[in-house]
Amino acid sequence: MQKARITLASVNIDSLNQICNSITDIAEKTKTVIHGPITLPTKHMKLTTRKNTSGEGKANWDRYSMRVHKRLIDLGVDERALRLVMRVQIPEGVNIEIEMLE
Repeated sequence: MQKARITLASVNIDSLNQICNSITDIAEKTKTVIHGPITLPTKHMKLTTRKNTSGEGKANWDRYSMRVHKRLIDLGVDERALRLVMRVQIPEGVNIEIEMLE
């Protein structure tokens, strides 16, 4: 059986969950087989920089961090369902990747 694997990644978890809910709603309406959304490990990217660039004075540090949340959805191949998934409005900052598997 063929299936489509949808990988979603975003810094904003609310928009990511919103898209996952809309994809599961489409799967329920078209009665296609769906597995997920599966939560993948969150990437934590951290950057520490010194506030004073000259090296003089106090050693004050700025700490920046960013978290990238990921979800994985396996969707049974149904032409109508895939067309509806393609029409979903994707907010800015959300990366979506659709891959066809056998």
